[in-house]
Amino acid sequence: MLQSEISDEIQAHRDRMWCREPELRIEEPQAAERLFNKLGFCSTMTDSRRPGPSLYIAVCGRRDAHMPRNVQKDPESRLTWTIKDEVVRRGRVYYGKLRGSRSIFIARKLVPHFNAVFGLSRRQETTSLSPAAQDILKVLRSEWEMATGDLRAASGINERSTFTKAIDELQRSFKVIPAEIVYEPKFTYIWTLAEGRFQDELAIEVDKEEALKEIARAFLRGAGMTFRGELARVTGLSNPDAGLGNWGLVDEDFATRVGPGIYRLNEGLLK
Repeated sequence: MLQSEISDEIQAHRDRMWCREPELRIEEPQAAERLFNKLGFCSTMTDSRRPGPSLYIAVCGRRDAHMPRNVQKDPESRLTWTIKDEVVRRGRVYYGKLRGSRSIFIARKLVPHFNAVFGLSRRQETTSLSPAAQDILKVLRSEWEMATGDLRAASGINERSTFTKAIDELQRSFKVIPAEIVYEPKFTYIWTLAEGRFQDELAIEVDKEEALKEIARAFLRGAGMTFRGELARVTGLSNPDAGLGNWGLVDEDFATRVGPGIYRLNEGLLK
């Protein structure tokens, strides 16, 4: 769905909810956290070429925000990166990678729901995680948190690409998160167990069908209308799971099915 094909009413709703207006632009970490808690979840560095809310777009405060080639010299990109680092350090909002290795912020209230869809229980770890991911997890459960280089050495993973894939795997399964990003004396991530910061949320058991519905609700409330494949692309859900979530909203009169894969927030709920 092209931006030009979305109605003015829906675009205006998204402008307000996703902070795509100059007077709503995000300029500091606390405002970013309020945005994430309002929306439920939000991408980090995506621009107008990808669907869904984005911290970068909210920092720019405009609908057509486009990431430049040289992000190091771009003040909006730098500010987004600075805010992201501070939000990660504060640890009040979940941050990690889902399917497709795209980073996403998730409000605490939705962590149990995303975990119900993407997470793994301890019993599933030995059959579902790669050997490298299991080695990293074993080290972190002993040491609690470690910088990238130290964690690679302690887990015995010599190849950088193997380590990166394993870390991404652990993030997607809600096992490991970055606790901090350090730039001096050199750039590195500090990794820790997700349960260390979000123990209560990860302990909550949620039925998968209910989880899909609440993830769909959060997106539709902010988007006003969701188009075919949009929810799946934004969240990393499969298309069937995204469809189940949206149908759950129709069943309780929160949304109306407009066409195949197209759902609209019911009248009275649009701001």
